[in-house]
Amino acid sequence: MSRANWIDDDNHPALDAHMQRLEHFTTSLADGVVDHQELAGQEERLIAAMRAVEPALSDEQHAKVTALLAELAAYTVMEMLHSMTQSRAAQAIR
Repeated sequence: MSRANWIDDDNHPALDAHMQRLEHFTTSLADGVVDHQELAGQEERLIAAMRAVEPALSDEQHAKVTALLAELAAYTVMEMLHSMTQSRAAQAIR
């Protein structure tokens, strides 16, 4: 299986395609509401993935992946807040 890049040709994060392959993710978003059970299930999958990878990393790799995860989490929150702000601004103009 070939490696799918994390960054697209325009130098932007390209994780959307990876997320779209997660059936549980697309199913959870289908109704526009993420309930407590869906969020808890995602947390369990995240913890399982982290536990599967963490022991296989050297200290240097662990530090780099930790930084990557923190930056990803920060980007996700910032992108969501930016989108919400843009949506509110568009609604205010209407």
